[in-house]
Amino acid sequence: MFYSGDRFPAWKGNAFLGGLSSRALVRVEINGTDAREAERFDMGARIREVEHGPDGAIWIIEDEKNGSGGRLLKLTPIQKMTR
Repeated sequence: MFYSGDRFPAWKGNAFLGGLSSRALVRVEINGTDAREAERFDMGARIREVEHGPDGAIWIIEDEKNGSGGRLLKLTPIQKMTR
């Protein structure tokens, strides 16, 4: 998935890959014709699909575990609290 949402502005234009064997979400920075792995987020489960919604959130579908079904996860930025 190529990210084009507004919730993670620093990630605009980056690609996100779901890892089945790596059990990770991988962020890939694209610069012209070059691409490099920028971050790898250990998700603890096989990642079947990655998409972004109209609100800019990143949605992940995990693979089924031991017949219990996979989870649908919504990733959003952490809200910083101010005093």
